[in-house]
Amino acid sequence: MPRPRPRHVRSASRLGSLLDNVFGFDSDGPGGWVILDEPEIRFGEELRNPDLAGWRADRYEEPDDGPYVVIPDWICEVLSPRTAQVDRGEKMPLYARHRVEHLWLALVTHGGEARIRVEPFESVELDLGALWRKPGGRGPR
Repeated sequence: MPRPRPRHVRSASRLGSLLDNVFGFDSDGPGGWVILDEPEIRFGEELRNPDLAGWRADRYEEPDDGPYVVIPDWICEVLSPRTAQVDRGEKMPLYARHRVEHLWLALVTHGGEARIRVEPFESVELDLGALWRKPGGRGPR
């Protein structure tokens, strides 16, 4: 699969950073999670690298080498024109078969300044506008 484009990478990185700052196991917020960018995870016989994955800290097991084998509690795939078909058609059913508790599909094709609360991170309001804004305040895209 081709590497994601800059807007895709920026949006995924921002979301991971926002969540880790509040929910990371050593954060000042509610904590309790390990949030990682593009970890290699074994789902049965398949290896996948979701854009973001999170484990409740009490379930997290870091491998010495090789892929993660404990299924994450949360996965986020950032959908873009180049990735949406694989994310929806292949990864989504795979994650469901392996009982990933929470799956987010984030669209990078829109902007907006919405603030949301969504499981499993509903205890804190998330600023979606932060995902789309470019550095230096140059608009949503």
